[in-house]
This record gives sequence, C-alpha cells and structure tokens, in this order.
Amino acid sequence: MGLGLFVSEAVAKQTPAWHPNWDNTLLAVVVATMAPQRRPQYTQENIDQQLQQIHLLDPSSSSENLEQLGPIIKQIHANRQQEAYLRNLQALIATKDSEIEQICTDNYQEFISSASTLFTVKSYTNNLRDKITTLDASVSQVGRGLVEKKRTLLQSKKTAAKLDEAIDTLQACLKVLDVVNRIGELIKEGKYWSALRSLEDIQSLPSNSLSQTPFYQYLLSSLPSLRIQIQNAVTASMKQWLLEIRNVSGLVGKLALEAMDYRTRKWRSRRDKDPMLRLSRVGSAVEMVIQERSDTNVLDSEKLKVDFTPLYQCIHIYTTLDSIDDLRRSYQADRKAQSDLILPDPLPLASLVSLTQEICGFFIIESHVLETTGNFRSEREVEELWEALVARLSSAVSASLANETDPDSFLRVKECLIGFVTTLESCSYTTQSLHSLILMLFEKYAGLLEGQFSRGFDVIFLQDDHLPMQVTIPSERDSVLAVVWLDPSEQDALSKSGLPLSLPWSQGFFLCCQDIRNFIQKFYHFVDGVSQHHGNIDELLNKSLDKLLANHISDSISKCLSSTSTLSQVVQIVSNLEHFEVACSELERSLTSLRSTQRGGAIRLSSSSSFANTVTRALHRVTGLITSKLDDFFDLAEYDWTPQSREDTPSMYLYELINWLTTVVDSLVMKEIYKDEAYRGAVGYIAECLMNFMIGPDVPSMNENAISNVLVDTEFLEGELTRIGRGHLSSVFAELHSMTSVILNDAVQDYLVPQVRQTTYSVVRPKRLQTLLEKLTRYGSSRRDAQSRERGERRRKEADAVGRVFPGENR
Repeated sequence: MGLGLFVSEAVAKQTPAWHPNWDNTLLAVVVATMAPQRRPQYTQENIDQQLQQIHLLDPSSSSENLEQLGPIIKQIHANRQQEAYLRNLQALIATKDSEIEQICTDNYQEFISSASTLFTVKSYTNNLRDKITTLDASVSQVGRGLVEKKRTLLQSKKTAAKLDEAIDTLQACLKVLDVVNRIGELIKEGKYWSALRSLEDIQSLPSNSLSQTPFYQYLLSSLPSLRIQIQNAVTASMKQWLLEIRNVSGLVGKLALEAMDYRTRKWRSRRDKDPMLRLSRVGSAVEMVIQERSDTNVLDSEKLKVDFTPLYQCIHIYTTLDSIDDLRRSYQADRKAQSDLILPDPLPLASLVSLTQEICGFFIIESHVLETTGNFRSEREVEELWEALVARLSSAVSASLANETDPDSFLRVKECLIGFVTTLESCSYTTQSLHSLILMLFEKYAGLLEGQFSRGFDVIFLQDDHLPMQVTIPSERDSVLAVVWLDPSEQDALSKSGLPLSLPWSQGFFLCCQDIRNFIQKFYHFVDGVSQHHGNIDELLNKSLDKLLANHISDSISKCLSSTSTLSQVVQIVSNLEHFEVACSELERSLTSLRSTQRGGAIRLSSSSSFANTVTRALHRVTGLITSKLDDFFDLAEYDWTPQSREDTPSMYLYELINWLTTVVDSLVMKEIYKDEAYRGAVGYIAECLMNFMIGPDVPSMNENAISNVLVDTEFLEGELTRIGRGHLSSVFAELHSMTSVILNDAVQDYLVPQVRQTTYSVVRPKRLQTLLEKLTRYGSSRRDAQSRERGERRRKEADAVGRVFPGENR
C-alpha cells in the first residue's frame, strides 16, 4: 500500500495530469469490446492504423475529445473487433505501466526526502498550536480593555457629530449671508438679473436644518425689501439712460437727416436724368424699388452707438416682478416730459434745424423701442407723443413766422421741415398735419414772394428807357433769347439775324422775363418735395402770376403811358405789350408741361386780356400824341368863315399836316395794323376838327362859301389818303361830306323826308345839321342886302323844321 502510494505520488509528480487521449483510448477499447462479432474482418494493419489514429489526437486539447472517439468506437463495434481491440489496448497499458515504474525508480530518493520534510512540518505545526492557545488567552485579556475604550470613542464621535452639524449649519448660514452680500455687489455692478436670480435661489433652497432657524425666517422676511432695492436700482439705471438718450437725440436726428438728404440728392440726380421718374419723390414705391437701398442704422453706426441694454434690462426685471404696468406708465410720463422740454417758447427760427434734429432723433428712438420691446410700448402711446409735439411745433413755427417778411426765411423753414417730414415718414409716422403746415407756409411765402417781385417790377419800369434793346455778340444774343418767351418762328428768325441786333423789345421786357423765371423757380423750389395738393398749388400759382402780370406789369406799363410823351417810346411800349401777350401763351404751355409731370392741372393765365387792354390804351396813347401834334397844325389854320368867294385849292397848312403825318406814322416800328389804327385815329381827329369848325361854338356864323372851302380841304385829304394807299380811311369824312352836300345842294327839304334821309343822309346827325343851319341863319341876318337876309330867314326856318321834326333823335 505504501509502495503503491509512493508510486502514485511519483507518477503524479512525473506525469502532468490525466491526458484526455487516455480517456479516448479507453472509450475506444470499451466500444470495440461491445461491438457485434459477425461483421467484416479487419486485418492487424487496419487496427494498428485506428490505434495510431487515436494516439495522434491532439494532446494539448483540454476537452475529452469524445466527439472524435465516437466514430472510432462505433466503427469497432460495427465490425465486432472488440477482442482484438482490447488485446491491443492491454498491450498499450502494459507498455505505459512499464514507463511509470521506470519513472518511479528514477525518482525514489526525492520521494524519501519529501516524506522526511513532511514529518518535520508536522512537529512545527504542533508547536504553533500551543503558541496560538497562549496568545488567545492574552488577547482575551487585552480585549476587555479595548471594549471600554471603544465605548468612550463612540461617545466622542457623537459629540463630534453634533459639533459637525453645528459647523455645517453655521457654514450654511455663511453661504446664505454670502449670497445676500453678493446680491448687493451685483446691484452695484449693474447685474440686476443675476441679483434677482440669487434672491430666487435663496427662496427656493431645499428644506434642511437651516430652514427651521429664526435666522432663516428673518432672512426670508427681508427678501421683499431686497427686491425693492433691485427694482429701485434698475429704475435709476433706466432714468440715467433716459437722460443719456436725451443728450444724443440731436445727434441721432442729425445723422438720420443727413442720410435722408443724401438719399434725396441721389434720387433727384437720377430723376433729372430719367423724365419718367419725375412723377416720383423720395419714399415713393417707385423710388424704393428702383434705387438701391443702403439704409444706415443711425442707432448703430461708426459715428454713434446707442445702447438700449438698460431699458431692456429694466423691462425684464419689471416683467419678472409683475410690475411692468408701473414701468410703462413711468416711461410714458418721462418721455412726455422730455418731449415737452424740446421746444422753447417762443421758438427762435435760427435753432429750428437743431430742434427738428432732436425731435427726429427722439421719435427714431421711440420707433426702435416700439419695434424691439414687444408689448411694452403701444403705437397709440407713441402717436400721442407725436401728435402733441407736432401740434406744438406747428403753432411755434406759425407764431415765429407771423411777422416775417423775408420769403427766404419761409423757404429755409420749409427746407428744414420737408427733410424732417420725409425722414419720419420712413419711420411710418403720420405727417398730414405737417404737410398742412407746409402748405400754409407756402401760401404766405407766395404772397411775400409776389410782393417782393412786384416791387422789383415797379422799379424795372421806372428805370426802363423804352428803347429797343441792343445786342452785339452772339453769346449776349443767345442768353437774352434763352430768357424771354417768344413765338418759335420769331425766336428762330432772331437767332439767325446778324449782329449788332436791335431787338423788338426794351430792357424792361427782358428784365421782367428774367424776374418771372426767378419767381417761378423760387415758387417751385418751395413746393419741391411737397407731395400733396397739387391743385391748390396750381391755383395759387395762377393767381400769383396773374396778379404780377396784370397788376404790376400791365398796370405799370399803363401808368408809364400817361407819363410818356415821346411817340417812339409809346410805340416801343406797344411792342413790349405784344411780346408780353405772346409770353403769357408760351408761359402757359411751359408751366402746364412742367406741372403735368407732377399730376397738376393746366395753367391758365387771365392776364393776357389785361395786356390786350393795355395795348388798346397804348394805341390810343399813340393816337393822342399824334392828335396833340395835329392841334398845332389846326392852330395855324386861318379860315375865313365868311368869304365872298369859294376857293379851288386846299388850305396850305394841310400840306404840312399830311407830310408830317405820313412821315411819322410810316416811321413807327409797329405792326401794319397798328399803323392803320394810328392813321385812322389821326384822320378821324382831322375830320372831327373840321366838323368842330362848322358846328363848334368857336365859329358863331359862316356862309356857304366857307363850307365849300372846308369841303375842298376834305377832298384834298381824301386824295392824299388814296395816294398813300389808305383810301379806306376816307369813310371818316362821310358825315362831313353828307352834311355839306345837304347845305350846298339846298337839300334840307329832301333830308326831312324820312325815306330819303335813311337812304342818302343816314350819317348826318340832325343836331349837327341844325347847328350848322343856325350859323348860316346868323350870317344871313347880319347882312344888309335883302337876298342874304332872305337866305338867312330860309335857313332859320329849315333849322326850326329839323329841330321840330326830329327832337332828340341821334343827337
């Protein structure tokens, strides 16, 4: 038994472990033994091969390799080769046993040494057991002392735990106090939202030992005052911000107005190049589509940056504290107070530009606040501020201009207001009242402009020499023709005329046209940019131009006529008036074309009729000057009203009269029709003078010979008129011819017959015929011879008959 154990130990020592191949081998032997006998026989070589196959299985595998043994055993069993297989297996076992014995023999001394060592270990173990027993007794004695110390230690730990709890509570208090102190620092730093969040953090601390302390309850009771402190601090910050934006509102408005002025000039330049765009102004849909937009945010630019953070922060804090309505009311009141302080009373016009800049900046900021703060501001609140300030501005401007007489002051105010209006229209503010103010200013401006130019026109005609204007160089001629309004054909003819050139108008006409152009330019300069009420503007322009042309040009010319005694100057006035009539027509077309591009109505000037009437008065003045000279000739006439015989030749003064008349009238620089009118007036005056000789009070009596001599003079005049080609004017002597024929032909009785009178003597007025008969009566009654006295009596009866039959008829 001992030897077997020894062998086993040796085998175990020399053999690593039971190899799985050994199990496979045994299994193969068993299966081979159980296989049936009556099966195909295998040779020794086949069996050796199978055993060899078993032996070649992988010895490093950790599994028993039953899956590999299975087919082999099955094959042995199927062939009934169990006996042969067992024999070979037994031989293999014997071989392995021999190997084991050999191994044990080779390691015998080592096995003996190992046994001795085991006995020595056993003795050491017994000694160790004794020492352990002794040590156990000693440890038990020491343990009782440790228990007492443990009990003391536990009590100390309880005390330390309570101390730790107290320390933790104090530390928690310090943390809370630190948060409270930090809230004050955040308020000073302007971090109001962080301070408010810290308050919320304190209020939302989880329940702990600190929550039950009086300190914590007192701290909670102080939180509302801290909220009020935060609210007051953020309100003060916003108030300071309001003061700052009030100081920068002027700069904001200035930048906005400069940007709008640049945009306006850019659009005007483009509009001047494209006539199709003249209908559109800055801000119109066409301008916004066509012109490239380069909107500059004046609140955030290189020159200025307005920080709205204080306002936004205040709104956020008040919203969190559920006090936004209070802030809204306070903000509206503050902004209203600021808007009330913008306009001084009275308003100095010199500071209007800076004031409109400040107003513009004020409402640009309001517009930005309205867009960026949600429901904080309402459009109605902003409109209330806008309407109130615009109303005050309109009143202040009107009051400042109430006593102003310089049109340029109105123009400067308009220029200031129109940029202001255009800028705020781009921010969607209603500007109807401002447009009404501009139109009201325009009416006053037009009146002052009219007065200014009317005085200029009066001065022009006082200084006008009424002589043709002279030009000597082409540039001078072209500049003059570019100013005056002429018929196109006349302008073309004058532009092609040689130099030096005597123009058909005087210096006064040129200066008037120049001033009218300046008036229209200043008129339209004021309405440039005004987008409303073109009909009112056109009507006002009509009235102003008509008043200037009729009351201050036509009437001034009419006054000059009465003081002008030189015929050539009067003729020049007539020429001027003719050109003024043409200028009115051309001016109507020009202004209508200009205003139609701005949806205005047609211009109709009624002053043309005034110039036509003045032309008539001027022609009468020409006639008057001619007739005044004719009076000198008639003063030289020496008629004998009671000659004893009749003359065959005309009076000598008539030769001089006709020569002077034809020379003067034909030399007049005027239309042929006007010359004919001058001849007609002169001849009519001559006929009237001859008629006055016969029926006037200066000649108390005359005889038929004197009447015959007058008739000879009349026929001479008719002949001269025919000679100069104006025989149609002889009709003015018709009454004189008829009346003298009634006397010289003793046809008074025929004249008394109505039918004869209507057909033959229709131009003879009964009163004049009666007067002439009475003069003949006085001549006959003054004579001593019976024949003359008889003829005188007959003339008396004829005079009475004419007077009785036709009382008051055509007298």
